[in-house]
Amino acid sequence: MPDAPLPPGSTIGILGGGQLGRMLAMEAARLGLRTHIYCDEANAPAFDVAAQSTIGSYADRDALARFAGVVEVVTCEFENVPAETLEAAARVAPVFPSAKSFAVAQDRLTEKDFIRALDIAVVPYAALTSLADLRAAMRTVTLPALLKTRRFGYDGKGQVLIGNEAEAESAWAAIGRVPAVLEGLVRFEREVSVIVVRGQGGTLKFYDPVENVHDNGILAVSRVPARISQSSGFAARSIAGKIAEALGHVGVLAVEMFERGNQPDLVVNEIAPRVHNSGHWTLDACVVSQFENHVRAICRWPLGETARHSDAIMTNLIGPDVKKWRELAKEDGAAVHIYGKAEARAGRKMGHVTRLFPKS
Repeated sequence: MPDAPLPPGSTIGILGGGQLGRMLAMEAARLGLRTHIYCDEANAPAFDVAAQSTIGSYADRDALARFAGVVEVVTCEFENVPAETLEAAARVAPVFPSAKSFAVAQDRLTEKDFIRALDIAVVPYAALTSLADLRAAMRTVTLPALLKTRRFGYDGKGQVLIGNEAEAESAWAAIGRVPAVLEGLVRFEREVSVIVVRGQGGTLKFYDPVENVHDNGILAVSRVPARISQSSGFAARSIAGKIAEALGHVGVLAVEMFERGNQPDLVVNEIAPRVHNSGHWTLDACVVSQFENHVRAICRWPLGETARHSDAIMTNLIGPDVKKWRELAKEDGAAVHIYGKAEARAGRKMGHVTRLFPKS
């Protein structure tokens, strides 16, 4: 029965072996589901907790076909999975979310054009493919502004802040002279995100909006509840749901926004068609986490409850922060998650700690 839920004992294929794949595998195991990780790196963190693992290139169509042939469904833990990888897997097994979600999220210009076409506010932007284009864009997008590569940017990578027109040439060189967008800076009160999960039948469920703080482009702290008005919270959920519906998305989708405190109150920054760092608190503050609900959605299970039972502050452990694990383990009310990565490099997410408080 194609519309029947995948029963316990079924195997989920996960493209990508990082911490998100690791947490997906752990939550799938709670439901009696097995996972098979496909990753192009040896010693990937997710390998430690998966039933099976394959090390292979994302361009190896034969290896991908073999991988997809031994699983019941395929999903991804990162948004920059190559289109040909998805196509190779999809010829053998169903893939959720679909290629459309990844095609939109992988390209900053495509993403902004898509969201703007839904009549949702986005940051001011201009597309460019040359230094001459960049100079022209500076006349339409107010400086200072961020020059960002259209593809392969995350955690502050692939972007340069431009303060004045004299910095154009050096900024263009710094991003590698590749197709890009120039984004205007938005004055905002706070950064917020909404985690929405959409089932295969179109059911939508939302986690409470989250307030985020970034440091050097990397998420540092997420707190819930976000300190926003009830009307802003409703609008944030509506925006996330509208995007998920327009994509025909299946699984978890994260939508990052700026709250400006004026009209329009919320401006979308970017989307992620996967489980998201700003939803890690759901592992400890909700009965059903974002990871479990992603598994439920792609396996056609009923979606789980998204309400939180506690307030939470999630703090990322970046680089050497993970060395504080002994002190954190002693702390009452703190849930420590270590990702099992071998090397604590600067700027690398090594784990997180979630501190729980009585629900306000």
